[in-house]
Amino acid sequence: MVKTFHQFSGNHPIAIVTGGARRVGAAICRALAAAGCDIALTYRTSADEASQLVHELASTGAAATCLQLDLGVAAEVEAFIQAIKADAPRLDVIVHNASRYHPTPLDSISQADLRSFIEINALSPACLSASLAPMLGQSPLPGGGAIIAMGDIHAMGRPRKDFLAYSMSKAAITEMVQSLAVDLAPAIRVNGVAPGVVAFPEHGFESDPEMQQAYLRRVPLGRSGTPEDAAEVVRWLALDATYLTGEILRVDGGRWLR
Repeated sequence: MVKTFHQFSGNHPIAIVTGGARRVGAAICRALAAAGCDIALTYRTSADEASQLVHELASTGAAATCLQLDLGVAAEVEAFIQAIKADAPRLDVIVHNASRYHPTPLDSISQADLRSFIEINALSPACLSASLAPMLGQSPLPGGGAIIAMGDIHAMGRPRKDFLAYSMSKAAITEMVQSLAVDLAPAIRVNGVAPGVVAFPEHGFESDPEMQQAYLRRVPLGRSGTPEDAAEVVRWLALDATYLTGEILRVDGGRWLR
């Protein structure tokens, strides 16, 4: 087996961040690295961005590696789990950030769409959490090991039109967080972060400035958040919030209120 964690000494906390190459995932990697963690990030297609981020993190003194992973392929998920078990000297934090996101209007939705969203956004994170829990449970951090799952405020009772498959899959994250918080206590804390808008999509109708302004008119703070806003909440939950488990924190500028 290729040694994917050979540069990790085990002297620092190790955090896995799925979908960590770009946008919010990259901000999470930077925040955890700045807090003293070594980083293993996954990517599906963003190989160049992942490699660049690894070099960036290494330049700050963090050990870092990137691994290609498609959460929609069960064999890849299992191989990833086995690589961590065989090669990582320790495991302290898992951040489930990677997800599939796009509208699925009812007149074109398929069973394959529904299965894919559930597989990527819910089933694979649950399998990773369960399979790696024994390693996380050995974390020497003051609050023990930590799992952070990225949800969505619109899958918590604020559904959006044409997002059935995505919303169903993200709604499962809430139950996963709460169930795992009970199952894995007291050695592992499990929490979630539910953003509103912290990074508008780069493509599709949500990249349209008029659509964005219409959305922001319903945000009491009057602006979108930033990837760093979400990343800081993830960092806090992972490393500092030692008496918090089973919670979903909304990072939405007050959008939930409207």
